[in-house]
Formats: sequence, C-alpha cells, structure tokens
Amino acid sequence: MDDQVKGNVLVLGNSGVGKSTLINAVLGEKKSRTGYGTVGTTKHLEVFENDACNFRLIDSVGFEPDFFKRYQAIKAVQDWCKASAKAGNENSKINVIWFCVSGTSRKLFRQSIDSLAKAASVYKSVPVIAVITKSYSRPDRDSNIQMVREAFGDKVGRKLNLKGIIPVVAEIYRIDDTAFAPVDGINDLIQLTNEVMPEGIAAADKDIEQYKADRTNTFAHTLIGASTVSGVVIGAVPLPSPLTDGAILSGIELAEVNGLAKLYGIKKNNKSTAMFEKIVEIGTVSAVARATCGAVLKAIPVAGWVANAAVAGSFVAAIGEGTRYIFEQIKLGNRSVEDIDWAEKMLNDKLSGQFVDKAKQAFAALNESSSKDDIVKAIAKMFEK
Repeated sequence: MDDQVKGNVLVLGNSGVGKSTLINAVLGEKKSRTGYGTVGTTKHLEVFENDACNFRLIDSVGFEPDFFKRYQAIKAVQDWCKASAKAGNENSKINVIWFCVSGTSRKLFRQSIDSLAKAASVYKSVPVIAVITKSYSRPDRDSNIQMVREAFGDKVGRKLNLKGIIPVVAEIYRIDDTAFAPVDGINDLIQLTNEVMPEGIAAADKDIEQYKADRTNTFAHTLIGASTVSGVVIGAVPLPSPLTDGAILSGIELAEVNGLAKLYGIKKNNKSTAMFEKIVEIGTVSAVARATCGAVLKAIPVAGWVANAAVAGSFVAAIGEGTRYIFEQIKLGNRSVEDIDWAEKMLNDKLSGQFVDKAKQAFAALNESSSKDDIVKAIAKMFEK
C-alpha cells in the first residue's frame, strides 16, 4: 500500500482501559512495531502497522491520576504532534484519534476529556472516535454511550471533532463457567475509521498549517514587543520629538522589519528591499507619521521624555503589527513584495485617526512619574483585540 495515503490513528486513554488489547484485536498478532516518523521524538509512543490495515496505530502512554505522570503523558503526545509538523514528517501526521474509555467505569471525568484536548491540541479538527472498551454488558452500553456524550459536553465541535461512540470487546471475556462475551464492535470501529480517514487527512494538513501560522505569529508578537521596548528606551532620550530625526527610530524599525521577514520566509532581494525601505519611511519621516506624531503628542497629558517614549514605542508597535500582517499575506500568496502601494496604504491607515484615538485612551493615565514599563503596558493596550 502507498505510504502517502496510509493514515495514522492516535490511541489515547487512561491507563488500564485496554489500548494494547484493542490494537492487537485490530492489527492481529502479526503487527510490526515501527519508529515511523518518530526518530528522536519520544520514547512514550509506539507505532504499529501491518499490510492488511489501511492505517497505522500509534499507542501512547496512559493518562494517570497522578498529576506529574498525567502531565508527562500529555507532553509526550504534544511532542509527537509538534514533531509531525516539521518538514520531512508529512506521513506522521495524526489523522484520526481513538479515545478509549472503559465500559466497566460508571463515570467518565471531565479531567480525562481535558487531557485528550490538551494532548491533541495541535490537531483540533481531526475526527475523534470514542471507543468504549471492555463493553461486556450489552444492557449497559446505552448508559455508557450517554456517559461519554455528557463527559465530552461543550467541547464537541469547539475543541474536539467527535464523530462517533463505539462499544467494543477486544478479546473474548469469560463471564462465568458457561457464559462468554465474544469479540464485538471491532469491524464497526475499523469501518468508521476508514470512513472518516479522508476527512482526517485533510483536517491534519489544515491543522498543521494553522499550528505553524500560530507559532509564527507568536514569535512575531514577541519580536514586535522587544522592538517596542527598544523604541520606548530610544524615545526617552531628551529630544524635542522622537520623529524630528528619522534616524532615531529607523534603525529599530528596519531591524524589526528584517526580523519579521525572516520569520515569514520573505527573502531579501531588490524587490523586497524596496518594500522594507518604504515601510521604515512610513514609520519615521513620512508626512503621515509626522502629522500623527504631532496629534498624539498633543493628546498625551504630560510632556517631556514620557510623551516622546510613548510616541516612539507606539510607532514601532504599529509598524510592527502592520508589517506582520503584510508579510503574512505575502506568505499566504494573497500579495507579493511588489505590492508596495497596497502596503503603503495599509500602513498609513494604521497611523490614521483611529491610531490617535487609541493613543489618547491608552496614554490618558500617564504622568511624570510613569515608568518605561508603564508606557509599554499602555502601548500594549492600544493593540489589544
């Protein structure tokens, strides 16, 4: 079978629910243990497959009541999921999740569902199948299914894509000398897994791209925050205005733009350099920047270094947020580095009357005793969503 279309099923659940027995029932004793896509990742997950099954099964360490052991189990799965997002691990993405619950339990705690959501947080939209293992008593199956539905609660559709609940008996269970519970539900589980696998393959690709985008944006906001602090420090230098000389902030903004370009994979060449320079010009010496600077300075209830630092930091933050959006659109293919006129308009809008209004609100509490940390916090309020 072509490895490119063979999906991966992550098997999760509390310790003792029978994950290994379930895997044996699905793959049989002829299964093979592989290190598929996991070399150097974690010792807590094992991959099993055989030629007869359309998907691999990834067995994870069970969730334990003990907080530390539970944390280790969750982290092991999280590490696997994050590693699968790296280039070269395309075939180790999680496409379906089996969440195993013991049919002998009378209560499923929300803590178990929370552990599932945390462990597989990278894969928010892949299909989840709740598997009620050890489902020996047929009369109890309806109540067990209801127990699982109630435990999942409002996480269905919001954090977990629950596709079905299937009771199974993974091995013959002896009830007494004359009664046995036969293997049951395995074929139903395999059938549903195969049915949702195409959706899971597409969902995994989407989730990985979203994970990468979120991760890049997190790094970008960290970079913008550090640049903003530098802007505040430079702005605190006793000069008439932080924008009276474009060179005061241009170095910080250029470093900020170059750093964001690297994060979003924007290569530096003649075309991109022209956009970088235009961005810095708009944030320092442009007519819009000077006009906005004057308006903000008038709106701040205190003069001197506090006002200058607030203006300088807020300009660096605004240019950073605008540049982040520009580069994100370029990375997504919606724009190119040649769309300088669009970028210029977008950044000028960032420094429009709305910027001044936000500055008035954010800086209203500043006074002569305000610290640089107070200024940075006020600037952060300007860009809260």
